[in-house]
Amino acid sequence: MRFLKKLLKVLGYILGIFLLLILVFCGYVWWVSDIKPPHVEDTSAVFLQKIHTDNTLYTIGDNWIRHSRYGLYEMYVSGGAFERGVKNGKLSQKLITDQEEAFTQEIKRMVPSHSYLKFLKYVIGFMNKNLPANVTEEYKDEIYGISRSASDSFDWIGNNYARILNYHAAHDIGHALQNMMLVGCTSFGAWGDKTANGSMLLGRNFDFWVGDRFAENKIVAFYKPDKGNKFAFVTWGGFTGVVSGMNDKGLTVTINAARSDIPWSGAATPVSLVAREVLQYSSNIDQAIAIARRRKMFVSESFLIGSAADHKAIIIEKTPDTLDIYDPGKDNIQCTNHYQGKTFEHQKLNVEQKQKSASVYRYERLQELMQQNYPLTPQKMADILRDRRGLHGTDIGEGNEKAVNQLIAHHSVIFQPDSLRMWVSTQPWQLGTYVCYDLKKIFSLNGMYRDLEIADTTLNIAPDTFLYSDEFKRFELYRKNKIALLHKKPVDTAEVVHSNPNLYDAYRIAGDYCQEQKWYIAAINYYNAALAHEVATVTEREAIEYKIASCRKKLNN
Repeated sequence: MRFLKKLLKVLGYILGIFLLLILVFCGYVWWVSDIKPPHVEDTSAVFLQKIHTDNTLYTIGDNWIRHSRYGLYEMYVSGGAFERGVKNGKLSQKLITDQEEAFTQEIKRMVPSHSYLKFLKYVIGFMNKNLPANVTEEYKDEIYGISRSASDSFDWIGNNYARILNYHAAHDIGHALQNMMLVGCTSFGAWGDKTANGSMLLGRNFDFWVGDRFAENKIVAFYKPDKGNKFAFVTWGGFTGVVSGMNDKGLTVTINAARSDIPWSGAATPVSLVAREVLQYSSNIDQAIAIARRRKMFVSESFLIGSAADHKAIIIEKTPDTLDIYDPGKDNIQCTNHYQGKTFEHQKLNVEQKQKSASVYRYERLQELMQQNYPLTPQKMADILRDRRGLHGTDIGEGNEKAVNQLIAHHSVIFQPDSLRMWVSTQPWQLGTYVCYDLKKIFSLNGMYRDLEIADTTLNIAPDTFLYSDEFKRFELYRKNKIALLHKKPVDTAEVVHSNPNLYDAYRIAGDYCQEQKWYIAAINYYNAALAHEVATVTEREAIEYKIASCRKKLNN
């Protein structure tokens, strides 16, 4: 009896110490994730007033935002860091709130458990504990300026500044936690003999999907900072990082995710802010490399850099601890989601990525399309970015990750650095009009006082004819059922299969719904049909095979 009392006493001490450690850890995580705004000396910009000038045009002095007839928001911002941020925030306030609402709704759908969502909040806070120390004072001040216009409705996530700052690392965190890479971006370029007039052309699909609503309000932003280059980039409310952009020196930056480990060592500089710094402070490839080299990142990424000054493009391949430069040594370049340089050729994660993902297949299809379309023009670049087929033109279904056009892109862009022109896609995905912007013309504007189109519409690229086809209508039926499954709603299994009969995922969706309904024989049949088609990745094939085994086990019990 005495022994039992001693044992219980010891266990009580152990349990008490364990609970104390948990409390200390939780307190530490709360402390490190409680990010405070930077101190700004001159905050007079907060008193600037937004004026409704004309129709969709709003102005703050010579800064402005408008909504084009093509559905794109166009915004011009100038000044110092905090001032820029305040102007951005005031001009795009509604877009910031809408974007945050769209993002959080999709996160809640993906993680319906409130307690688990709260747990993830602290995990991400812990992973981002050193984030402020890895962001330049300039960008912290700018983000703080933007955050002053953010909504207080989301303070369950954190204070306004902490949230907007952390959103700049969302790409990196999602990429690392699930190796999502937001599916797979595609970028490429050509110059010299490979283009119609010898000028450089670069194109990219930014395949980032966190719900349809997130992609509704795209902003084409034109920045004239008090330091560095003037530049343009495609973005969304509250986001001042760069994923696709070009500066007034004819230097372009696009980012493509590569396979990464989970960054438990703590935060580094978000990829989008590294790309932003490259755009703002580089005029040539060497300067871009120098900036990328001195910034620590916690995920692996490829930066496709095009340079009018060098009249070529290269890829900066960067991991958290190593950097390599891939220069193809010829007049064309391709980039998907694996590394091509010698340094990472045999790296374990890169080998796995090449073997198990859709990256190599899409890369080969991209090479095939470029070869078929030389010499390239902006129209031919758009045709390649819109291509929905597999190798040799095989029908692999609409929306297959192995295709260049996966029908999920947040945006698609074509750059012509020599002439400082860029074409930005309009909804849906890259199927709508590619709107042409001439950076020389836009940066020569001295404010806007009437709501006028600023695009060079005579050079616009017409919408894809697929948009008006019966095939597109059927694809919409497929997507309707796919989204129904995501939201735990009924799926019309016959409709989803018939609407996209060559896509493995149509059968996977039907199989998943049948499995949820405990119709195991039907589920197995659909899963087997999925495996008979072009499955995008080894991981997805293995997941389908596991589901077949699981259904068979249920039938045998």
